[in-house]
Amino acid sequence: MKDDKFSDPIAARKKAMDYLARREHGREELINKLRRAGFEHDTVNEAVARLVADRLQCDARFVEAFIAARINQGKGPLRICADLRERGIADAAIFEGLEAAAHDWHAAALEVRRKKFGARRPADFKDKARQMRFLQSRGFDTDQIQAAVSAPTE
Repeated sequence: MKDDKFSDPIAARKKAMDYLARREHGREELINKLRRAGFEHDTVNEAVARLVADRLQCDARFVEAFIAARINQGKGPLRICADLRERGIADAAIFEGLEAAAHDWHAAALEVRRKKFGARRPADFKDKARQMRFLQSRGFDTDQIQAAVSAPTE
């Protein structure tokens, strides 16, 4: 016999609130976590819908917190977009969140490059290519990368 707790919306809501107490979660991410925990499809959908209605789960709030955390990790806008899409966030919400963050991505790319490689410009083409690959892996776009590796030394 299957455990009745996995069909109980109250138990699903409690588990979801446990997740939300640790950090913000996107709606799809929360649904997936509850399903992996063993809760039934309808139970999960009902519990998450109630959390959204009660404003305990909000994708916009999740996007804001996620972007702030990734900026602090030195990630660029392309990487942040990809990570949010992977978590089931709609493109419109992603772009609103990035715009609301109003972050200077050129300055961020330069800071990430300097933190990793120092203040001096790349010595040769091989070094420049290595730094550019690093910034690309962090999720910065071509313009931001070019500005960062071509910036004058201090």
